[in-house]
Amino acid sequence: MEKIKILDPSDKMRIEKEINILKQLRHNNIIQQYCIIETNNTIYIITEYCSGGELFDYIISKKKLLESEACKIFQQLIAGVEYIHSMGVVHRDLKPENLLFDYKRDVKIADLGLSNYYPPGGLLSTPCGSPCYAAPEMVRGLKYHGAGVDIWSCGIVLYTMVCGYLPFEDDNQEKLFMKIAKGNFSIPSHVSPHCKDLMKSILNTDPSKRFNFSKIKEHTWFKMGFNITKFNIFDSPGLSLKDFIIPVNYFTNYLVR
Repeated sequence: MEKIKILDPSDKMRIEKEINILKQLRHNNIIQQYCIIETNNTIYIITEYCSGGELFDYIISKKKLLESEACKIFQQLIAGVEYIHSMGVVHRDLKPENLLFDYKRDVKIADLGLSNYYPPGGLLSTPCGSPCYAAPEMVRGLKYHGAGVDIWSCGIVLYTMVCGYLPFEDDNQEKLFMKIAKGNFSIPSHVSPHCKDLMKSILNTDPSKRFNFSKIKEHTWFKMGFNITKFNIFDSPGLSLKDFIIPVNYFTNYLVR
């Protein structure tokens, strides 16, 4: 990033926040930030390389995904998002464009530019993210729980993978928000009954009745017939460059000057 282009104080704060949040997150399904290199004119953020590209492009290339493949991706997405929330952070912009694949085709959650800290049980009020993935309580302008809006976005991602298109779409943003607020969507007949049930349980317009992480992981479709991946907090000595190791620094504060 060129410093000369970071003129707005809000942009500076956003970059600082994203850097500081990313350096605290160590999980197999979250893109890893290795270090920050700062020169007089530029800031370099060194992260792991995700050679598999975006989930968005993968869905387009496949038209829609088989439920077995979608389930594996969804399991990894939920594992990463649940970990993010265990660290007191909300993502707020979960969508296929921000979900990357590494060389093993494992999911890496990226782009935490709209993420923020929140206290346990605390409410947030800032509407943000991509409209088609926004939760009903957010589009209504209500205060919201971080986990609830991220889980809703995960439900939209699941629907998009299995169906090949979004459940709520409209060129007019006001009409789009009305559709989201009402929660009226149809599910194609090719989707299995268990998958339909999970979609409906996540895409519930009432945040108090929407499935939480525990209920999602206990659901039959989430577990049925698929190998549940074991998720671990990321464990790596750092970034290997030939004979040298750049250690992961867990404690140093990186500041944008």
